[in-house]
Amino acid sequence: MSDQRPIDETVAVVERYARRRVGALADRYSILQPDVWQSVHERQRAMIKLFVRLGFSDLARLRVLEVGCGSGGNLLELLRMGFAPENLAGAELLPERLSQARQVLPEALTLWGGDASALAIAPASRDIVLQSTVFSSLLDDAFQQHLADAMWRWVAPGGGVLWYDFVYNNPRNRDVRGVPLARIRQLFPQARIRCQKVTLAPPIARALCRLHPALYPVFNALPLLRTHVLVWLEKPRSAG
Repeated sequence: MSDQRPIDETVAVVERYARRRVGALADRYSILQPDVWQSVHERQRAMIKLFVRLGFSDLARLRVLEVGCGSGGNLLELLRMGFAPENLAGAELLPERLSQARQVLPEALTLWGGDASALAIAPASRDIVLQSTVFSSLLDDAFQQHLADAMWRWVAPGGGVLWYDFVYNNPRNRDVRGVPLARIRQLFPQARIRCQKVTLAPPIARALCRLHPALYPVFNALPLLRTHVLVWLEKPRSAG
């Protein structure tokens, strides 16, 4: 039974994402929504500040793999920051999203389709392995750990997993669940962790931005109203 879990979970993930493309959820994550572009810009600033604190002075030399790259938005952000396309790669389970990513990303950037945990990626070959709101869509604990183990294996000593996801459950959405910091520590027990709370709670952000987008940063200044974390999970240089 345990051997079937990764396969079953990937099928379930495809079904969950399909439900997000219909009804009220279809436009909820559009960059045209004021709460969305505000949260995106905030996350970008937090990532850049993190890179500075980590001493990443030459971004073009860093080898990065994004797990669940979607239609390529995060990889485009990294390109604009100065990462080199030949050192970037993405893995995406959904074929239509992979096709969209291929249309907008440069040919020098490597893209893989299918289950990321099954990819034949050399151990310790990446300086950064990025995941953005992927694990909150994985409801099987065993598969979460299976994927986390693969990501950790790909990270070179001194590099790390760059994690962005929400920490609280959403009682209105049974297709996702929050991943609190305690769970992140379970998934990556050997990591040295830097954590920052980011992103104004989306329901609050949507309501405020309907009044005026300028209210987003005002309320986001209160850490208690933030629902996501940006985490750097560093692999010690002595690790194998």
